[in-house]
Amino acid sequence: MTEKRPLVAVLTGAGISTDSGIPDYRGPQGLWQRDPSAQELVTIGPYLASAEVRRRSWLMRRDAGAVDARPNAGHRALVDLERAGVPMRVLTQNVDGLHRAAGLPARKVVELHGTAAEVQCVRCRVVSPMAAALERVAAGEDDPACAECGAVLRPRTVMFGEALDERTLQQADAVAKACQVFLAVGSSLQVMPAALLPRIALEHGAKLIVVNGEPTPYDDAASEVVREPISEALPKLVRRLVGGDLAQG
Repeated sequence: MTEKRPLVAVLTGAGISTDSGIPDYRGPQGLWQRDPSAQELVTIGPYLASAEVRRRSWLMRRDAGAVDARPNAGHRALVDLERAGVPMRVLTQNVDGLHRAAGLPARKVVELHGTAAEVQCVRCRVVSPMAAALERVAAGEDDPACAECGAVLRPRTVMFGEALDERTLQQADAVAKACQVFLAVGSSLQVMPAALLPRIALEHGAKLIVVNGEPTPYDDAASEVVREPISEALPKLVRRLVGGDLAQG
């Protein structure tokens, strides 16, 4: 009888995408450190209330280069893990879509904070590509409105001041409860409710491994803490997972 392989849950934060050219928010060189006022650009209240905030927000998206970003070795390592037949799910705080762009099946990725690849009208709810909206910004529109009804367009992300989708959160909770190994990769583990997921996994008997350049609130509870660059550390961890070296017990 074939032994059942452990389920691996991987929570990913901004740190996994920095090698793809997407800056993080809370690190020493993060966006909030360099420009604390930038947080209002992704906060729902100011965004809906102020055309000037939206104008700056569109410019930030245009200049961030996220639409052109490509997966790096960290993203590809998780694809290798999935293709090796290891049961796994990625729970990502990122909105860049790079896990799926790297080749992970959509059913293996839970996007906790939505996706920046699309925009949605706040009135008629029509969804359209972010790339099309950014083309309008590049052509000179400060605050592109919905082409259908003229109302405000917003990214299909969970902005500050908004709650996570309940169904998405339930999926993540179920994965955290069921996994035997929980990797927290490139996340400050400070943003709720995603920061609760490692605790849920620990409470249900999982082994926790933290891969992050800076200390996190969970370092003391982790079986292993890795400070190496993620693009170097994650391929090594994946090889150990495929070989069964990190299975619980």
